[in-house]
Amino acid sequence: MSESIVKTKSFELAIRGMNFYKYLVAEKKEYIMSKQFLRSVTSVGANVREAVNAQSKPDFIHKLSIAQKECDESLYWLELLKETNYISEIEFESIYK
Repeated sequence: MSESIVKTKSFELAIRGMNFYKYLVAEKKEYIMSKQFLRSVTSVGANVREAVNAQSKPDFIHKLSIAQKECDESLYWLELLKETNYISEIEFESIYK
């Protein structure tokens, strides 16, 4: 059985998100929004993992919908960080992709 692309990508997103969080804390001295971003961005992959082990199709759909919501929340924090000049447009685009 092949590895799920969503599982792989969400894990890679969590790693990028964690590294971005470390950068925000160390270089920008930003602790509040960055922590919220860290929580939501790592929750994406955690919910995808739960979906992989879902007990039913409705459970699978529910877990993936939570992952989608967490992804949207992560985007919210990134947009807020950009609009408050903690990160540049280039930094925003690099992680947004």
